[in-house]
Parts: sequence; C-alpha cells; structure tokens
Amino acid sequence: MYEFTIIVPVYNEEENIERVEKELLAYTKIASKKTAILFVNDGSKDKSQELIEAICNRNESFKYLNFKENRGLSAAIKAGFDHIESPLTGYIDADLQTAPEDFNLLLAHIGEFDLVTGVRSNRKDSFVKNMSSKIANGIRRAFTHDGMDDTGCPLKVIKTEYAKKIPMFKGLHRFLPAMILLQKGKVLQVTVQHFPRIAGTAKFGLWNRLLGPLMDCFAYLWMKKKYINYEIKGKG
Repeated sequence: MYEFTIIVPVYNEEENIERVEKELLAYTKIASKKTAILFVNDGSKDKSQELIEAICNRNESFKYLNFKENRGLSAAIKAGFDHIESPLTGYIDADLQTAPEDFNLLLAHIGEFDLVTGVRSNRKDSFVKNMSSKIANGIRRAFTHDGMDDTGCPLKVIKTEYAKKIPMFKGLHRFLPAMILLQKGKVLQVTVQHFPRIAGTAKFGLWNRLLGPLMDCFAYLWMKKKYINYEIKGKG
C-alpha cells in the first residue's frame, strides 16, 4: 500500500519524460514514505504518451491518466486528486526545475500540517519570469491573506482528504494553500532547491503569470464567499 503519490502533469514534455522516470525512480528508493507516481497527460500532441506508457509498463509504481484533449494544469492536478488512493499526495512539474528529493523536506512536516509547499530559493528563471511571479504572488497574498511567498512552486505535499475537497477551477492551482485554509487546515512553506529548465519549453507566458492570476483572484473571492465547509460530528 502506497503512502504517498506524486502527480506529474505532462503537456508536450517528450524531451523530459525519461529524465522524469530516472529522477523519480531514484527518489522512490530514498523516499521517507512508500511512493507511487501518477502521470497525468494533459492532451500532449508529441510522443509524451508513448513514452509514459513504456515507463508504466516497466515500473510497477508508475501509473498514468491520459486526457482526451488539453484541459490545463489545474484540470490535470484535479484529475490526479480525484484518482489518488494514498493518504498523502503531492505534485512536481515534468520540467524538473525542482528536485524530487526535496519531497522528504516537505514530508517531514506533513504530520502537523495539512499542506506543505516549497519556496524556490535562488530561482534560475529569467528576470521577466521572476518579477512577474513576485508581483503575482503579492497580488494573490493581498486577496487571500494566505501568507505564502511562492504558491507557484511546483513542489507540494497535501493530505489527500483535504485535496479531494478542493473544488478546482482553471487557475486554482495557484490557490491551493488558500483553499486548505478555507477548510480550516494548516499550511507551511519550506525552502527547496530550484534549477534552470534544461529541455522542452515553458508553457506559461506573461499573461499566465501575471494578468491571469489577477483575474483568478476575483474568482477566488467568489469561491470563498460561497465555499461550503463542514465536519461530521457523528452518524447513525
């Protein structure tokens, strides 16, 4: 029985897939929890799916979901949440700009907290990408008061019972800590490593990193006002 499942959203990452296999397979050997990997192919148009199927055929701990068409990162993460059976889940981007071994840093705190997210130290991105992310994070904090410095960091661990209660919509992957707080959960951020992308191309431009998140903030405020949260005291 797996204790932890890592979701890997994939969209046209054929140049990275076999590296993902190598790095995550190595991580499963040092993981602090028994770990499975779930690829979610978000309608890739390259050879990603062919490579994913080959990987899953030769590795028992690797599974996949294959979307009929491209639906976006939030949809891929949501599909992962919906299909997770382990008590803990997390995700990492297929570009591996964060290190799988850093999951152990996050897992060390998940007992006390319900979501632990990475904060990328010494980011290896372009000036424009870094500045747009800083501005977007500042805007998001002003709306959500979640206290998080880097919600875009693609390295997170979440208790699955909380993840499955998140009503995802496009762009909500930036608001996961805030959505855990709406459930009265506890969140923590931990510094992790960051590396430059060495293969493939980035899927987000200025619109996705700055203007899109600003619009999503208004969607979050609507969600917060309408959000239903309850606990069962007993049943008979």
